[in-house]
Amino acid sequence: MKKAFLKKLAFFLVLCAMFPIKADATQQKIDKVQEGINDLKQQEEEAQQKADQLTKEAGGLEGDLAEFNNRLAQAVAELNQTEEQLKVTRQNLKDTRKALKKASRKENRQYEAMKKRIRFLYEINQEGIIEVLLGAENFADFLNKTEYFANIHQYDRDMLDEYRQTKEEIASKKRELDAHEDSLAALLAQQEGKKQELDDLVADTSLHLKAARQQLADAQSNVAKYKQEIERQKAYEAELEAEKAKEDAKRLEEIRRQEEENKRNQIRREQNKVQSQNNGGKDQNPPAVKGDASDVSLLAALIQCEAGGESYEGKLAVGSVVINRVNSSHFPNTVAGVIYQGGQFSPVASGRFASVLAQGANSSCTSAAQEVLGGNITTSCLYFRRDDGSIPGMVIGNHVFY
Repeated sequence: MKKAFLKKLAFFLVLCAMFPIKADATQQKIDKVQEGINDLKQQEEEAQQKADQLTKEAGGLEGDLAEFNNRLAQAVAELNQTEEQLKVTRQNLKDTRKALKKASRKENRQYEAMKKRIRFLYEINQEGIIEVLLGAENFADFLNKTEYFANIHQYDRDMLDEYRQTKEEIASKKRELDAHEDSLAALLAQQEGKKQELDDLVADTSLHLKAARQQLADAQSNVAKYKQEIERQKAYEAELEAEKAKEDAKRLEEIRRQEEENKRNQIRREQNKVQSQNNGGKDQNPPAVKGDASDVSLLAALIQCEAGGESYEGKLAVGSVVINRVNSSHFPNTVAGVIYQGGQFSPVASGRFASVLAQGANSSCTSAAQEVLGGNITTSCLYFRRDDGSIPGMVIGNHVFY
């Protein structure tokens, strides 16, 4: 038995030297591509977040620009209203100046008339007036002449007062309108400044909006580039997976050939055992594979990594593949050895398996691991892969087992 075991071990070492090197290299390439895809997805997500943020900022800037435009329209309306006020005021000033000019001519006429009256009164002097009054024919005539002189004097005073009032009123109106015109001119200048300020704000906002749109276009372009690169990497990964599948199929064919040879050897061993028993020898059965708590944790973590989103049947099938390898002479004879064998399980190489193992697998994957270790082997396959239609085998969920 020891000699047969040594032969089997020697054949296993030779087989591993023939096939796994290239398989491991291909798996390493697959792992590296998967890592690259994960990095690209992270960068794509960051670029998308940046694009979303820029989209919000651009929307806000467009809202600000619309508000600025509304304020500008309101300012222009106020300016137009001010222009109308200025137009009315200027017309009032024009009319007032005409009235002032007319009053000035009236003043000149009144002034000339008063000068003549003053000259007349000066020429006849006080004695002349008295002489005229004394030359009255009777008392009634005297009163009439006295009243006449008094009316003339009062008329002159009234005309002078009217002239002065008119002149003061016109001057006051002119000052009032001039002040109003100055006020409106200042308002116009203020509104022009406000309009310029709003123009500057609109120009600045438009500039920022243009820059934001350019940044958004760049970010969206980056997202598209990441998507394109991810698709290229996925295509390359699919090529590597196909290459790995061919390598696995070639190795599986050799394993099956060797298994047939082992069966024949097993038959000979059984015959020899029967003969040994007939000769009084003892029955020597090979030791059974037993799973402890560590094996349950390891197998459950691997099932969660490889089939966490699959049905319970799919979880059992993945666990069965591991146990089939443990029971095969062409793989390590422990659960840990099979799981950590180089180039076999991508989650182990990527580090995801270690994270799940540290946290502990969920109850469903743990139950599946316990069932498989308890003997519920649902498939005799040694390999499984994500089903893309290129590999014949038993399909369960998203995996093909072969």
